Order: sequence, then structure tokens, then C-alpha cells
Amino acid sequence: MTRSPLQLAALASGAVPGLDPVSVDPPHVDGMDFDVAVVTDGQQRRWVVRAPRRTAAAVAADTEARLLPVLGRLLPVPVPQPAGRAALPEGGSALVYPYLPGRPVDPAELAAGSALAAEIGRAIAALHEIDPAVADDVGLASYSGEEYRQRRLSDVDRAAATGHVPAPLLARWERALEDVTRWHYVPTLVHGDLAPEHVLVHDGAVSGLIDWGDACVADPADDLAWVVSTLEPDVADTVLEAYAMARTQQPDAHLQARAELAAELALARWLLGAIAADDVAVIDRAAAHLRDLAGRVGDEAGSESGTPSSGD
Repeated sequence: MTRSPLQLAALASGAVPGLDPVSVDPPHVDGMDFDVAVVTDGQQRRWVVRAPRRTAAAVAADTEARLLPVLGRLLPVPVPQPAGRAALPEGGSALVYPYLPGRPVDPAELAAGSALAAEIGRAIAALHEIDPAVADDVGLASYSGEEYRQRRLSDVDRAAATGHVPAPLLARWERALEDVTRWHYVPTLVHGDLAPEHVLVHDGAVSGLIDWGDACVADPADDLAWVVSTLEPDVADTVLEAYAMARTQQPDAHLQARAELAAELALARWLLGAIAADDVAVIDRAAAHLRDLAGRVGDEAGSESGTPSSGD
């Protein structure tokens, strides 16, 4: 179900003793899986309240609540820390966190060689350096390279069944996934849904990493997908170089190729999520993005082979 900001404020009040709401505002970023609001209380403290809309999101939120205190001790950048929870009538809980200052990073504002770009790379590396045994302690899923490759193949099959993915994209993804040499990597703890909207910046520094509901032990390339897909190449190089320097083991040779593939497959998972939510508007947007991607990679392939594109 969907909850109004006032309902979320009431949940926050019940979850945290002494939280007396005086105003409620929308978050920087909304999503399909949670109702989210920013609540200010009578002491001018700000809080984030998140209520899951579906059972799967409620399960992920419970796991996230166990993971975040551990990450708070191990990461060099802040992550949300649960301050209270309120039981929901349909099951699951709304979670309340102290508000982390900052705004989502704007990829266009990141500069090559900048301290902020390098800090982002080091923050991701710090996450990937955490002992994966943490996953067992808090109940996170864990996947080997081969298991993860099979999961991605399943994603492609399900996306193909929707009829919204252009055939050239499906063929491109299947070729990449059938090349098993790309999937020999050491699994790490990953955020699982890292994107610019989940990286907060304040006063020129990383002030938080948020939305940990998809964390698991899997392919480190997943957390770099947004870097290679949204940043200018020289900026991405700054992030990736800082990342590599901060890792105790050098990244595998196929890390960037898998990151590029992960960025493309994220569109397929966006489509599948929209279909699961029966959100027609988002389905249409996801399908349009997939058509655009098919056009771009087709043009790139034509350029690389010396074949004129259809617009020439």
C-alpha cells in the first residue's frame, strides 16, 4: 500500500521516543519499493522514515536494518543508522533513521582528478574490502561468479519474455554472459544498487551512502556500473584509479567490461520491477531507455567495424 507523508510522520513518531513531528517533506529520491519522507521534529532534528510497499521490500528492509550498524563501524563514510521501527498492519516495519546531510551527487559536477571523484572510488573500495563473512552474520545472500552469471542469464530471459527488449540487445547480453572467462572474480560485499542518487555529498565530500536493501556478496563490478555509464571517461578513470589503489588485491582484468554490462542490465531489471509493480508509466520509460540503448550500442558497433550507421 501507499502511505501519505502525514501517515509516515505518524509512524516515525511512534517508532522513536521523543520524536514530535512539526513538518514533513519529500525525500531527495523516491522509489517504487518504499514510501519515504523526511520528518522534522520539535527539536529541529531531521529523520528519514521508510515504509515498504511490498513484502519483498519489507524483507530487504529487515536485513538492511541488521547490516547498517555493522557498516557504520567498518566504512569510512556514514551510512544510515536505524533509530527505531514501527510495525505495519500488513507485516514488516517502517524504519526511521537520523537524516544524513547532503544531496545526491551530480555526475556533471564531478571533475577528472578531483578529490571528490577519488574519494568516491576509495569509499567503494572500502566496502569491497570488508570481510564477506559479514554477509553470513546478518543474513545477506552470497553468490559465486558462476551463480551470479546464471542469475544474470535468468534476468535476460525474463526481460526477453516481456517483449520490450530489442533483439540486438538480447543477443549482445547473451554473448557477454556466455563468455565464462569474464566471470572469474573474487566476490565481495556490494551495495547492489549503487547509483548517483545513493551517494550523498556535502561540503565537497562524501557524506553518506544510502539505500542498502540490495546488498549482498556478489560481483564488485555492480557497484561500478554507474561510474562507467554516467561519468565522463576521464572522470570515471579518476574513480577507477582511486578504487584500484585502495584495494589490497588488484581488480580482475574484466571488471570494467562487467561493470558496463551491469549498467545495461540494470535497465532490464528496472523494466522487470516496473512490471511487477504494474506501473505502466515506468514500464513505458524503461522500454524507451532500452530502445535508446539498442540504438547507441548499434551505432558504436557500426563505428568500430567501419560500417556506416543508418543515419549516414
